[in-house]
Amino acid sequence: MIQPHWRLEQLETFITEEQIQQRVAELGAQISEDYRGKDLLLVAILKGSVVFLADLMRHITIPHSVDFMATSSYGAATRSAGIVRILKDLDIPILDRNVLIVEDIVDTGHTLNYLRRMLLSREPASLRVVTLLDKRARREVDVPLDYVGFEVPNAFVIGYGLDYAEFYRNLPYIAIPKEGFFDEPPEE
Repeated sequence: MIQPHWRLEQLETFITEEQIQQRVAELGAQISEDYRGKDLLLVAILKGSVVFLADLMRHITIPHSVDFMATSSYGAATRSAGIVRILKDLDIPILDRNVLIVEDIVDTGHTLNYLRRMLLSREPASLRVVTLLDKRARREVDVPLDYVGFEVPNAFVIGYGLDYAEFYRNLPYIAIPKEGFFDEPPEE
């Protein structure tokens, strides 16, 4: 496999590490308050939400459990194909549980809409959504978002769990690739 050259100079920081950490702490505090005394299950959508989940769950001060789902709608592309496939389903039953879907980004809404319908059919006590990023300009399906970290423009974003061809997830900030980022061939 050819790995892309690490082109950090071609990235523009859009949301700083400090801004992310402050907002994640605020979201964790609000979720803790809203779910106090309830049975909370965080359902993280892999792979992009794993960094957000790790930070968020440390700011949630009430008991909670975690499970994971994996979907595919992008592949190696930079735009969603609109077709959702479940690659990994839940391990924990959600009947009568308070489920909070943890997403990295919501853009067209197709993936989240599909997941919501599927999970609602399993009769949870409640089903809500927290997303780090909301790309409303790309929304094609109206989906309810209960907790939103940041709204982002209609641009490809990477970092803090979001990738380009499975790379750049480890950046501690959210960046927008500058012009020419996608034109440069990967180094061998």
